[in-house]
Amino acid sequence: MAKQKKQLTKKKIVTAAWKLFYRQGYDDTTVDEIIREAGTSKGTFYHYFEGKDALLSSLSYLFDDKYEELLPKLQPEGNSFDKLIYLNQELFGMIETSVSRELLASLYSSQLITRGEKHLLDRNRLYYRLLNEIVSEGQQKGELTSSMSSYEITKLYALCERALLYDWCICNGEYSLKAYSSRVMPMLLHEIREWGEEDEEK
Repeated sequence: MAKQKKQLTKKKIVTAAWKLFYRQGYDDTTVDEIIREAGTSKGTFYHYFEGKDALLSSLSYLFDDKYEELLPKLQPEGNSFDKLIYLNQELFGMIETSVSRELLASLYSSQLITRGEKHLLDRNRLYYRLLNEIVSEGQQKGELTSSMSSYEITKLYALCERALLYDWCICNGEYSLKAYSSRVMPMLLHEIREWGEEDEEK
């Protein structure tokens, strides 16, 4: 119970921070404003984060929260490949409308040069655990190829998402991330899908 309360408190701080970063910019957002938005105290804030800069590496928590929100919406009987595309579309839609592109670019840059923890690559994240679960299920149902391990497919999926996000950032968001991904992601992941006779005839 205490652990859940701590996770909820941290989630509120992270959500409040990124909401403000998107709305008014990172430089114009203060710790006091984040505290007010999160409805917490200064002591609680500094218990979880050393300062505002520390929140830059918290974006992975925001992404995982989105996946947690989407979990109940995934139909158990649904096709695994379609589930993967659905998750990508929902996540990219959230990123496009609520995450600062400049901060996203900064996060990816920092992950390239940091010698410490690389949050985006943490295999214990809900992001990776959920993807691996969907992939494993898809392989068991014959919907996804068994010529690659579930780990390899999950890694490929994450790689494709990072590539699209990176391109969107360096192109200064000149196109819709969600719309472009809806066309490109299925093509990038084409080889992991097992095609039945009906699919091949289409």
